[in-house]
Amino acid sequence: MRLYSILRQMAKRQNERQKRDDMKERTQMALFTDEEEKRISAAIAAAEQKTSGEIVAVVTAASESYFYVPFMWGAIIALLVPWPLIYLTWWPMHAVYFAQLATFLILVLLLMPRSVRTGLVPRSIKKSHAHRRAMEQFLSQSLHTTAGRTGVLIFVSVAEHHAEVLADSGINAKVQQGTWQAIVDHLTADLGDGRAADGFVHAIEAAGALLAQHFPPGSADPNELPDHLIVLD
Repeated sequence: MRLYSILRQMAKRQNERQKRDDMKERTQMALFTDEEEKRISAAIAAAEQKTSGEIVAVVTAASESYFYVPFMWGAIIALLVPWPLIYLTWWPMHAVYFAQLATFLILVLLLMPRSVRTGLVPRSIKKSHAHRRAMEQFLSQSLHTTAGRTGVLIFVSVAEHHAEVLADSGINAKVQQGTWQAIVDHLTADLGDGRAADGFVHAIEAAGALLAQHFPPGSADPNELPDHLIVLD
């Protein structure tokens, strides 16, 4: 009963910590003020006035929940707990099992905050999730359906510290290799310096200049896609 009470208290504290973590995350996720979002929207509109291409900017809090991480690590470590207790102590089996279960539950609670569970994921896996989310957004925002295949996606996933530029085949075939990565490098540098709005504006301007060079505006140039920053939960 005493252990059960301790676990309940830990769960309560963890719940409060999770709420604080979520609130902090929402605050951090508010990368842009209303004025900065208007500035980004204006940058997209200005860039698209000089080209028949389309630019979409998307930012998301995270590309994956990673809820499996606390359970995975809790299970792995809990599986190791019985062995030293069996061979080095005289504990009865029910006590060993109880210690194993308690270890699992405590670790799940401790590792549940998003910042903790995300930090335990290898960078390559986080990059893979973020890239997949970027590809999904490229399709869901209909960038692959633009006339001339000139759509460009500027994508940032905050939890994974990942930025990416995806370009459709029409414009991608006309730019030199490494061009998009250079834009990403400048964007991530601005994000790292806390200048997220500047980073997006600079990336939009750079992508717009490339589109304008290869795809100038035509006589019939419909604005096919949204000009505002798209913020995903």
